Amino acid sequence: MRLDEFQWSHNPRGLHVATIYETPLPIDRYQAMHCGWCKIIAAGYEYVDDCATLLSLGITPIVRLYLGRWGARPMDRFWRDIMISFASVGVKWFEFYNEPNLGVEWPEGFDPDWRDANNVIKPLMDNWLTWAEFTITLGGYPGFIPLAESDNPRYAAVRWMDAFLNYQRDVNLERFRAVLANGAWCSTHPYILNHFYQETPGGGPWSARRAEEQRAEEGGWHFEYPYDPISQRNDPGRSVYGGTALTPNGDPVGLIAMGRMFNERCAQYFGTQAIPVVGSEGGIFPFRGGSFQQDTRYPAYSEVNHGDATAALFRWCAQQAPPWFFGLTLWKEDEYYIPGPVQAIGRLGELPVYTKTVPPIEVMGNGLEGPRPVPQYGPGPIQGQADFHFIVLAPGLDAEWFFETMRAYWDRFRPIVTTDLSLIDYMPFEQSAAITIVSPPALMETLSRAASLPYPNAYLDPIEAVDLDEVARIFNDRVAVNRRFG
Repeated sequence: MRLDEFQWSHNPRGLHVATIYETPLPIDRYQAMHCGWCKIIAAGYEYVDDCATLLSLGITPIVRLYLGRWGARPMDRFWRDIMISFASVGVKWFEFYNEPNLGVEWPEGFDPDWRDANNVIKPLMDNWLTWAEFTITLGGYPGFIPLAESDNPRYAAVRWMDAFLNYQRDVNLERFRAVLANGAWCSTHPYILNHFYQETPGGGPWSARRAEEQRAEEGGWHFEYPYDPISQRNDPGRSVYGGTALTPNGDPVGLIAMGRMFNERCAQYFGTQAIPVVGSEGGIFPFRGGSFQQDTRYPAYSEVNHGDATAALFRWCAQQAPPWFFGLTLWKEDEYYIPGPVQAIGRLGELPVYTKTVPPIEVMGNGLEGPRPVPQYGPGPIQGQADFHFIVLAPGLDAEWFFETMRAYWDRFRPIVTTDLSLIDYMPFEQSAAITIVSPPALMETLSRAASLPYPNAYLDPIEAVDLDEVARIFNDRVAVNRRFG
């Protein structure tokens, strides 16, 4: 299947329904902002006729089967029959499970954990796969499970996604690849906070206009967080996987962050080229009154610029987002319309719709080729000895201290001494690396994870700096026995 063969409106604008059982759907609200997507929550058959109407108007419905506290239970005959009814009127985009990293989606009293393979990961992945295969037999597109985009250690979306895809690779490789090749897509929930900005004309890529100066019709918008210039300038090397001391559990809070992770992992594990991604809830939350600046590195936003920023977001989706990102359904209808329409509705009604041109990219590359072992950035596996040796110093330690105290080690082994872990990003995959981390005990786990997650092929060599004299002794002992690592 090719990326351009998926059937949808090609209009990235979308809105999420207010609740279940609200039928008939107030479709005029979706038309007022020129929607191309509508996210439905179906607890039964109540929205089947609405979906037929939406499709006739050029609005593509996404149907999430509302399961309540379903946990990891499998699809049953009740949900099978409901799906058949939606498919009979032309619905293709479906979702089954929702945000399983939150306890509210599980039976009362159960606290889910991504490390619980037997009770959480295994049943979710096995049952999702069976449901996905059924969805494909209906001519539908099964949505991979959306996660609450948290960086809390227990609920971290990056950890959960890795647990999901590692399981499918290790247990259901061929079945999962077949699903990816035949219509699967990834559902994400990008609540992007204030992780966006518009450049000041002539001010460079890091400059940001004030809220009252932002204009949707003009260029210079950035929605690529955490890869945008402000993020990279303030925390070099930050990625959705983490990669810095400030992001030990990844940083999924961006418009395309989790979609990028899904595509990169699937390319690495399953040989894909591009899997469609739709943000099936999220956006810039439409607060009424006040000013919001959740991340102080970025400008605040308010009602003054919310409309322009939201309109610019959808234009960015159409013109600048990766070809696999198909749009976003804003959370949610009542927040945008009650007690009255927020400014974003008016701005979207005034501004033209920018449709997305999707290139004819084969989902699986050249047919069903095997998994590609090359990750998106180096270093690669070690063959014998590492080609490069990095010594990464924790905050509070500096290169001057190292060279004054451990000069004999440097003279013997010539490592690259740095305080910036992201320097390793610039290595080609054809070369390998060892990373010695010198850190106080309190930061060692954080730095080790920051190194192991983005650089799984690197050899890690931790040295706890409980006492600086002891650190010097460790390095000098290594020189005495001509051994680079402990």
